[in-house]
Amino acid sequence: MTDPWVALEPGADPAERVRVLHRAHETFTEAGTVPRPVRGVVAESWRRSARAGVRPDGTADIELTGSDLGACRAEHPLAHVMPLFRELLGTFASDGRHLLAVCDARGRLLWVEGHASTLRQARRMNFVPGARWSESAVGTNAPGTAVAVGRPVQVFAAEHFVRRVQPWTCAAAPVHDPRTGRLLGAVDITGGDGLAHPHSLGFVQAAARAAEYRLALLAPGRRTSGRPELTALGRDRAVLTTEGRSIRLSRRHSEILVLLTERPDGLTGDELLCALYEDESVTPVTLRAELARLRQVLGPGLLASRPYRLTASPESDVAAVGRRLAAGAVTAALAAYPGPLLPASRAPAVVRLRRRLADGLRAALIARSDPDLLADWVHAPWGEEDVDVWRALATLRPTAVNRVRLAALEAELGAPDGWARREDR
Repeated sequence: MTDPWVALEPGADPAERVRVLHRAHETFTEAGTVPRPVRGVVAESWRRSARAGVRPDGTADIELTGSDLGACRAEHPLAHVMPLFRELLGTFASDGRHLLAVCDARGRLLWVEGHASTLRQARRMNFVPGARWSESAVGTNAPGTAVAVGRPVQVFAAEHFVRRVQPWTCAAAPVHDPRTGRLLGAVDITGGDGLAHPHSLGFVQAAARAAEYRLALLAPGRRTSGRPELTALGRDRAVLTTEGRSIRLSRRHSEILVLLTERPDGLTGDELLCALYEDESVTPVTLRAELARLRQVLGPGLLASRPYRLTASPESDVAAVGRRLAAGAVTAALAAYPGPLLPASRAPAVVRLRRRLADGLRAALIARSDPDLLADWVHAPWGEEDVDVWRALATLRPTAVNRVRLAALEAELGAPDGWARREDR
């Protein structure tokens, strides 16, 4: 078979890459068979892969090794359900000469297990623990695409974006935190033609749902400190988990709890007024009424006054990202960052906190100079117009796609402070 990629220039337009992929898919069949039409989920993934600048002759990079990999495994929530995955899928993988793989929400493989000879073959394409298999790194593949779209995906042979992966077939399903709905990662089965059956996708999807059910049962026992947990990143309304129940807060109550969590010593009424309201005409009576409603929502004993403070300061996802940044764990910080803090909030103190956290993460990413981490940021909704990160990415990975996108942003936003102005809009 003539390789359809040969005539494709390195700087080809993304649309042309997708057209070539269509031709490659149609010709990658055994003699005498009828080519299958390209499925919509695959075509959309090809377009995302092309926009990310993925090369068809590329391979996955290994980001985590040794103690770094061990630490990520130990602290990842899916470690709690690995025994379940092995019980449900391990024998299937070994007997069928397949692989069981589990990745985090950024598409990094944390566990890859299965038949010994298949593991050896997989190493040749870096399908190994610690390797990044996100769409932005290696294009269309089941675990990377499943975390990108948030739903189960099966990818057959030539549907893979990268050529060296096309002999393989894989099926993956995302796993979410049952309390918050946050994406944790995906469970995947990878192998040969034996996985082409549609039941493979249903099998792995059932394993993902079983894992979510197990995590829901384990959730209360995982909080050994007994502290409440506040989730506020990437959502307009925060969720507070306390004493075995999850409370979805109103927008104003979300803002109040975020600010009180940041200030465990408390805030006076005047300080809260200034922190919450752009309009200086808002009266203390309005704030007291809001706090009275919040106290009813939280139940007795959690919200104290004079000054206003939480009697049990929650563990927050904002603080978790901040700690990882302070420790220099940039990859781990990005993995724990599902989006900006309460993005719809206009409360002055929340806006400052949101900007401080995002700018700290952006600065760390630029300083780290890892093109895959930078690509993850700019291909996320909150980073698609971040001209500074696009500039860093285009310097490290000067593909035609990246250069064209950077030039368009600079013209549209008036670099260098275009991203900051976008935050103000």
